[in-house]
Amino acid sequence: MDKLDAMQTFVRVAEAGSFIAVANQLQVARSVVTRQIAALEKHLGTKLITRSTRSLALTAAGSAYLEKCRVILNMVDAAESSLAEEKTVPRGRIRLGLPLSYGLQELMPALLDFARDQPFIELIMDLSDQRANLIEEGLDLSIRITAELQPGDIVRKLGECQLLTLASPGYLAQHGEPRHPSELRHHDCLIYASDSATTQWAYREGAQGLQVPVRGRIVANNGSALTEAAARGMGITRQPDFIAAPYLAQGRIKSVLQDFEIAPLGIYAVLPSNRYIPHRVSALIEHLAQALQVP
Repeated sequence: MDKLDAMQTFVRVAEAGSFIAVANQLQVARSVVTRQIAALEKHLGTKLITRSTRSLALTAAGSAYLEKCRVILNMVDAAESSLAEEKTVPRGRIRLGLPLSYGLQELMPALLDFARDQPFIELIMDLSDQRANLIEEGLDLSIRITAELQPGDIVRKLGECQLLTLASPGYLAQHGEPRHPSELRHHDCLIYASDSATTQWAYREGAQGLQVPVRGRIVANNGSALTEAAARGMGITRQPDFIAAPYLAQGRIKSVLQDFEIAPLGIYAVLPSNRYIPHRVSALIEHLAQALQVP
């Protein structure tokens, strides 16, 4: 039994809380993961994980062993990365979570350049507007667009984007242009939602925040789709400037309620909070920062 491989598998199972999730991450059968954990428990002579039909939990010995494994594996990563840094050639696999539209429009050229220039790097990219749990999903890095970071997040700021309220000239000519966010209740709104329909949009008036109820027939979890619907005169939507830019340039949509928009959202590279940052990941972050011209 390779002890380091067994430790890595154990840490993944403990963090994900699932044998199946880890098997999917490693692209192996569930039985391979369970056998590896069973062999580790036999080698140590103690139970690390208690299993039920629906969940698993660490034993007291498992919790103590988990912390020791993390220390050891971080030291191994640090040692290997140190050698890689001496060679100045990033190597290995990077699992990367990207927001769909921003990833395709703004990041993909830089990522493909990185892959071209770094022949020993393997990029595994997951493009989704769902908020990723880096530890559970086994990601090395996630790009996140948000107004509020979570406690404990380890981040590098890559930029900002501004939310804009958008409608086509034709829609505004027919239904009138809202002059205050409260007037949105009289309009068909095209609503972004990843899990359930968002019923309020946030604005500000002076120093005061406004939460404005909105309604609409069309809900989607992709901003580009909603911006296209707005350009076709189907309602008012709220989207980041990088999605809106080509539509604004073509005159297909117009920005309204500009005096009430909230502060820009931050664009961050977010890292798992419990791991050493490998050289290959640091190299990718620096590449993205240079490509996006971040000081």
